[in-house]
Amino acid sequence: MTLQPISLLYAITLAAALTVSPSYSAPSEKDFIVALPEQIVWRDAGKGVKIALVYGDPSKAGQYVIRAHFPPGVMSSPHFHGEDRHVTVIQGTWFAGKDDSWDPAATVPLKAGSYMFHPAEGVHYDGAGEEGAIVQIIGMGPSKTTFLFPKEGDFGKPRKLN
Repeated sequence: MTLQPISLLYAITLAAALTVSPSYSAPSEKDFIVALPEQIVWRDAGKGVKIALVYGDPSKAGQYVIRAHFPPGVMSSPHFHGEDRHVTVIQGTWFAGKDDSWDPAATVPLKAGSYMFHPAEGVHYDGAGEEGAIVQIIGMGPSKTTFLFPKEGDFGKPRKLN
C-alpha cells in the first residue's frame, strides 16, 4: 500500500478545523452531554482526513475531545504537540511511529480498542492502514502542533506499509 503524506496545507487546515466552536454551549459541572454518531459533525482537513470536535475547544484552556478519520494509506509526517494526548483507536488499525524517521515499517499497528499516550513534545507520526482508521484524542488545551519538516511540502516520496 502506498501512503499519502500530509502536507503543510493539511496542518493549517487541521488547525483551522479544530478552532471552530462546537454547536452547543459550554457544559457546567452538572451537565451530561450525549453525542450520537449521527450527530458528530466531520470537517474536511485535506487529503481525505476528517476531523470532528466532540467536546471543548482545543484552541482554549481546558479539556477537549476530537476525533480524526484517516482514509486508507494516509499518514502524518513527524510532528509533536505542546500538550499530553490520550489516543484511543475507535475503528480500523492505526499505525504509530515514535520518532522522526517517518518509516512506516517501524510503526506499531494499533487495532480498534487500543490506547496510546503521546507525551507533550514527543515526536511521532501516525496514520491509517488499508481500511482507514478513526481515533479519538483527548487533551488539555490550548493545543499546539509543530511539524518537523514544514518546508518540504508533501515531505518526500510516499512510503509503503509492510
